[in-house]
Amino acid sequence: MKKILSIENLTLIAIILSVPFGIYFKELSINISLIGTIFLNLLKLVIVPLILSSVLVSILGLNSLTRIKEVGIKTLIYYMSTTTIAVITGLLIVNFFGFESNAEFSGKEFSLDKEISLKDFILSLIPSNPVESLAEGKVIQIIIFSILIGMALLKIAEDKRSVIFKFFDGLNDGLIVLTRWIIYLTPLGVFSIVSSLVAEKGIDPILGLWKYALAVFTGLLVHAVINLGLIAYLVGRFNPLDYFLRIREAVIVAFSTASSSATLPVSMEVAEEKGGVKKKTAGFVLPLGATINMDGTALYEAVAVLFIASIYGIELGLYQQIIVALTATLASIGAAGIPGAGLVTMVMVLNAVGLPLEGIGVILAVDRFLDMLRTSVNVWGDLVGTKVVDRFVK
Repeated sequence: MKKILSIENLTLIAIILSVPFGIYFKELSINISLIGTIFLNLLKLVIVPLILSSVLVSILGLNSLTRIKEVGIKTLIYYMSTTTIAVITGLLIVNFFGFESNAEFSGKEFSLDKEISLKDFILSLIPSNPVESLAEGKVIQIIIFSILIGMALLKIAEDKRSVIFKFFDGLNDGLIVLTRWIIYLTPLGVFSIVSSLVAEKGIDPILGLWKYALAVFTGLLVHAVINLGLIAYLVGRFNPLDYFLRIREAVIVAFSTASSSATLPVSMEVAEEKGGVKKKTAGFVLPLGATINMDGTALYEAVAVLFIASIYGIELGLYQQIIVALTATLASIGAAGIPGAGLVTMVMVLNAVGLPLEGIGVILAVDRFLDMLRTSVNVWGDLVGTKVVDRFVK
């Protein structure tokens, strides 16, 4: 009975019940959205200190710059490889489906306040004020600061370093305990988030853009099941289905929250406790993956850009599609782990091939639903990557 009423099963039940509840009890669903907001805030509460402590503990636990080089390079190779594979998969799916032009959408207006340039992206990686980065929750800057200060601490006296290590190791353990408490609220939080979303948006938007949504869904499914499954089996040498069943709680939370960052505490907990990943590996690879490894986002951007081109009657040749692939891979690295971040980074991809930015407004109706799907793939890719890298870490 206890297994039937597990957090994972209760969360799945909550998602299923939240859809009809959101349809038939719209006002009530919108009113209880406060519960979902509180749940998300509690998850976000532990993100910044957890990233800082886990990265520092992982680096200090490696004991040498040589070990950092060993783990870091392997992690980056994995993330860049899977993201590239995801983009190529998206392009193949789009060419298989084929989209038609639609004059109904071309008249819609949409603009972004800020366009993203490559220079801005590169500068945004380096924190000028680490305290400000911590206060504002700039994840990638926090990670870079943590890595740099951690590497510097490896060069100081061992007696001083051990004191710092014990402090952050204890803080990290305490944050994991706090995360477990928050996880108990997952079914209630998920029910509130999904039901309010259905109440506000309904299910009609999905029906109107069914072919585009189906293309994104198919691409994400192929990448999650086939691409990542083969990498897990052939490179990681583990059973992807068995591993998924053990860490599925993180994927479910990712689907419901549409936030890789909000899911990070859950991902770290299940990877270590249920996935059999070493704490040092999970503490280094997962926070990094939550920021730079966006397989689902990269795939989605490739599909979305080609869809926008098609409805405007613009045909992209092989060269333009290669540019889309390269730019989507780069843009996804800078996508923050928050809901809807892919829409902002898509500007870079649209600019790269000269497509109108107003086209983003076309896909907004279904973006929130697809965001939930692509975030699930992002987190699944992080967890597979953690297990794969863990195999090569002594």
